[in-house]
Amino acid sequence: MDLTALEARIAQGESLTQEFKGEERAPLNDRDLVEAVICLANAEGGLLLVGVEDDGRVTGTRPRHGSQTDPARLQALIRSRTVPGIEIAIEKVTTPHGEVLCLTVPRSVSVVATADGSCLRRVMGVRGPECVPYYPYQHAGRGPALGAEDFSAQPCREAGWRALDPLQFERARQLIAALRGDAALLELDDREMAKALRVVESVESELVPNIAGLLLFGRKADIERYVPTHQAAFQVLTADADVRVNEFFRNPLLELAELFQARFDARKQEREVQVGLIRVPIPDYAWSAFREALLNALFHRDYRRLGAAYVQRYPDRLEISSPGSFPEGVTPANILVHEPLPRNASLYEAAKRIGLVEQTGRGVDKVYFGQLRYGRPAPDYSRSDTTGVRLTLHGGQESMEFAAFVFERERAHGPITVEQMIILNRLFRERRLTSEQAAAEIQRSQHDARAVLERLIEEGLVEARGERRGRVYHLAAGFYGAVGQPEAYVRVHGLDAIWQEAAVLQFVQAHGRIKRENVMELCGLAGRQATLLLGRLVREGKLVQQGVRRGAYYEAVLKQEVRGEL
Repeated sequence: MDLTALEARIAQGESLTQEFKGEERAPLNDRDLVEAVICLANAEGGLLLVGVEDDGRVTGTRPRHGSQTDPARLQALIRSRTVPGIEIAIEKVTTPHGEVLCLTVPRSVSVVATADGSCLRRVMGVRGPECVPYYPYQHAGRGPALGAEDFSAQPCREAGWRALDPLQFERARQLIAALRGDAALLELDDREMAKALRVVESVESELVPNIAGLLLFGRKADIERYVPTHQAAFQVLTADADVRVNEFFRNPLLELAELFQARFDARKQEREVQVGLIRVPIPDYAWSAFREALLNALFHRDYRRLGAAYVQRYPDRLEISSPGSFPEGVTPANILVHEPLPRNASLYEAAKRIGLVEQTGRGVDKVYFGQLRYGRPAPDYSRSDTTGVRLTLHGGQESMEFAAFVFERERAHGPITVEQMIILNRLFRERRLTSEQAAAEIQRSQHDARAVLERLIEEGLVEARGERRGRVYHLAAGFYGAVGQPEAYVRVHGLDAIWQEAAVLQFVQAHGRIKRENVMELCGLAGRQATLLLGRLVREGKLVQQGVRRGAYYEAVLKQEVRGEL
């Protein structure tokens, strides 16, 4: 870190991930330094700046080892005074007011304490960020959330083999056969199947189920006793949130999935669209999207937390929620591209071999695809936070024409990728899209987004207008014709011309003049297109040209008339 970067960080002030420790009045003792480090490590990690006062003034740090501070010795001190030992990076930055020590503290996967047992973490208090005690009851769930622990693998020694229900093993065999799970499991008896799925372990010559085993195969009474946090609810609500159906379940997960499917099917409504000689059903909600969303809520929830997994059906949407945040590193902005991180690895692996959950770990793609293929909005995870994952699947008016187009396109040309589907759906709903917007929608880089867009152009589904950063994409005439909306293509082009003219005149009104380069940047046009637009505005008497060739610029006619009168 150089002086410029340091000044920029100081200007940001203190936060949950940045702390200042000044030594203007007295040197910072080792204990206070170590406690400041574990505060950050037990929160989000961050930067500790020693030699900077709370108000942001740089006063410099005092030497800790004779006439200077040795970063290696300071690292060793922190490593030896923390349990488990924390490895930090230390830089010294020289400023006009003295040296500043920059300690980069990583977020710790496990809870960290000082060698004498003090445990603190950094939180946002009433007066701003502060270090507070981190009590043992608050530690639960930290390891699984960071991928360091698997709660579902913990053995439940109080529950013996009798806690597992033979009916659930038979249900598992039926699912394996129906869902093309691991066929080798069909040849095993109950005990051998449990061993193969790693949902039991041997303790003193007796088979003891782990949490995963209880959740998959346990008797209902034993699940209630040994995994009391397991609960799922199915609710049907009116538009004003009056509850019409309110059912809570503590059944094993294999049975629970069937119970929810039965309730979903009982309320399913379908319309049909004719595609050639084939009648294609259009459901109010895609079963594939609901199924994957439900299984994610049941198999990836935090079973250390109290609270139920909810499926709430409103007239215009489905809301599916589960206790516990996304795993470390996963956010609504990268959920499509982040590698799978199952919170309950043992539970997930067993369900995968049975065939219940997605074999590739990309169930979220099915949630998106099942929603988008009918012309509905993309799945919405925006209400998720540190306490729960919340998904909204919007229903309402589907597009029969869009669904028919997708069916016909896939039948003739093969599967559409989820990235292509996201872009086509967004263009169908919003009409225009830039590469930056496309990148955000598919959660990839602009380079990847442009590659997807160019492929759609090659296939005749999308057209592009403009150049450089102003390049805008819209659906092609052939697409609008295929979905029975040829007039929409004409509206898109007509509105483009109106918008470009208004943008140029507004720019002239604000800045007094405009050049061809400004028009190219403003409207995303090539040089010749910008020249033609300016020429038309001159002919229509809305602009007047001043200068020629490279020096040419354009002003409003009204301004020229005033200048002539003067």
